[in-house]
Parts: sequence; C-alpha cells; structure tokens
Amino acid sequence: MKHRLEGKDWALVAEGLHRDGYAVVEKVLTAEECEEMIGRYTDEGLYRKTINMERYRFGLGEYKYFGYPLPGWIEEVREAVYAKLAPVANRWMEALAMEVRYPATHAEMKRRCENAGQTKPTVLILKYGEGGFNTLHQDLYGEVYFPMQVVLFLDEGYSGGEFVLTEQVPRAQSKANVVKPRRGDMLVFTTNFRPVKGSRGWYRVNMKHGVSPVRSGARHTLGIIFHDAES
Repeated sequence: MKHRLEGKDWALVAEGLHRDGYAVVEKVLTAEECEEMIGRYTDEGLYRKTINMERYRFGLGEYKYFGYPLPGWIEEVREAVYAKLAPVANRWMEALAMEVRYPATHAEMKRRCENAGQTKPTVLILKYGEGGFNTLHQDLYGEVYFPMQVVLFLDEGYSGGEFVLTEQVPRAQSKANVVKPRRGDMLVFTTNFRPVKGSRGWYRVNMKHGVSPVRSGARHTLGIIFHDAES
C-alpha cells in the first residue's frame, strides 16, 4: 500500500488542494480490497462505536468508528498520506499567519493528540442505503486537529450520493463543489478551512462537507481523519 501511494502525483494533489480545497487520487484501492472492506462492516471486533445518523440528526445512514489497533493497511494509508499532506498544511498555516505547525510524521501528530487528551481513533466506515445522506459538517474532535482528511470510495453502481463541499467566502454567498469519485479512488479535502489569496493578501475560507441523498443502491466509504478524538 505504501509503495502504491508513493507512485501517485502528490504535487498535483497539492495543486488541487491549494486551488480548490480538494483533490482526487485515482485507483488507491483495488476492487477486491473494496469488497473486502465492505464485507468487514459487520465485524464488530474492529469497531469501538456505532452511530445511527438519524438519531443525532446528522442525516440518514450509519457509521462505525474503528478501535485501536487499526487494520494494517489503514494504518499504512494514514501514515503515508499524512506525511505527504503535512507540508501543504504548514504552507496554509504560514499563509494565514497562524502559529501552529504540524509535525512531519503521523506518529508525532498522534502524540500531540495524546498530550491534549485525544486518544480515540477517528477512522470510520460509513454506510448509506436508498435515501441516505449526510448533512454538512466539519470533523473536529478536540482542540488539536489536522486541516485535511481523506475518504476512500468502496462502491459502484449506486446513483446519487455525491460528495458535497461548500465554502463560505467572506461577505459573499456560499459556493458548492460536487464530486463523485469512482470505486477505489481517494478524495483528499480540507477539514474546516483553507487559505485563498485576495487583492489584500491571504484570507480564510471556511468549508464544510456532506453527502447528497442516495437515489438507489448502497454507498460505503472509508474516512481517514488524522487527529484523534477526546476520551
């Protein structure tokens, strides 16, 4: 998995993140790997918590948080992708004149979370049936957070269920971006904000993400968030 990720064009990913706040990395997982992950949705030994989205008015569907230790290949993705994104995140912080800087490795980022009392993994698998959707939100789980995250798409053959990103430009109407990567693709996107350069310098654009209603079929995705949650 690490070797597969090393072969991707991360300069192009960084360009997309700077320009749009998101980028698609194609063919990260094989069809067989996607099917295996979907098949393990019912393996309760993998998960620490199950959330019914309708109960909390988050949408319509269900998701499960993995417990530690994470499956090996998921840990590989988390570590390898973080290392590629940390320099981009630090450029964002510098542009916005923010003091925080992110460490070079995910192990160091994880220790930073632990020191802040954030010790629960936030990697999750999401399942939507017909009519399922996810309201616009940001995945922040404590004081310490990383400004980017990824989602891997595990299904094909469903309709609807597009991934939606909105950005709120100061003193302007919100803008929506709608993407629908293919099975096995990985979407990298900003967790809560990104810098945009205007006529007077850099300014902060707040962003949220969600999922449009699934019209038919089933939709499974794997979300990898690089910061942990509070205990």
